Amino acid sequence: MHRRSRLEKFVRFLCIGSCFLSLASSIFAQDSSKASAERDTADENSRRVRNFRVVENRAFTLGERLLFEVRYGFIHAGEAIMAVGSIDTVSGRACYRVTFDLNSTGAFSVIYRVRDHYESYLDIVGLFPWRFEQRIQEGGYRRQFSAKLDHYRGKAVTADGEFDIPPYVHDVVSAFYFSRTIDFSRKRPGEKVRLENFYKDQTYPLDVKYLGKETITVEAGTFDCIIVEPLVREGGLFKSEGRIIIWFSDDDRKIPVRVSTKVLIGSIKAELKEYSGILGPIRARRSISN
Repeated sequence: MHRRSRLEKFVRFLCIGSCFLSLASSIFAQDSSKASAERDTADENSRRVRNFRVVENRAFTLGERLLFEVRYGFIHAGEAIMAVGSIDTVSGRACYRVTFDLNSTGAFSVIYRVRDHYESYLDIVGLFPWRFEQRIQEGGYRRQFSAKLDHYRGKAVTADGEFDIPPYVHDVVSAFYFSRTIDFSRKRPGEKVRLENFYKDQTYPLDVKYLGKETITVEAGTFDCIIVEPLVREGGLFKSEGRIIIWFSDDDRKIPVRVSTKVLIGSIKAELKEYSGILGPIRARRSISN
């Protein structure tokens, strides 16, 4: 087992991907019974497509870009960027290409160089992933992982084989973005929302616990926030040996304003520095006069 760095443990909160499905049909079929079977298959697949869930998304859209400063204690360790960069077609479905990049900077990079990249192809209508890719470079550690989620067949496909998955299972990035669409307005502190996370070769439960509200100030401004805690069992973004706490803006956008986690020595924080391409007004951001 590879020894994970403290920064690597901070950069995990789930892991999976997507899959390509082809709908077969023959224009010049000579066998009428074969053509009929193909039409039946296409009709069945079409019905399954129409039966995928529809999730209301008022949190993010194409063009959103969030820049974070990452600090280890009082040390500026690096920067992280979360972006919705394009719309691509995967398995016949329109998907957001969502990326997460973490790079060490300055003196910290001289000591320990980090170049991590994650991307998820997130179904625009149902907000579940079809494909996931991960490239990790941390010091001398290297890891590449890719997965395809075949939601038609209920299978995750990786280099190690095929694995059963439940409907709408998430990867490291998609779970983070899907959490932004959850309505916490009627939740009481301690209540949980259940998600599921595929990592390596298994599906794990992922509870998101609502903790309450707080107003915090970061470089990007002062925000009224809701506080949640992902109860991660295995794999993924923002994973550590201690608790992981996330502050989302307390509005429809639910922009991640701060992520904090304890490690063996000290703590790591990622705080929002800049944002652009937001879907709509950030009502949780307090004006200067406030």
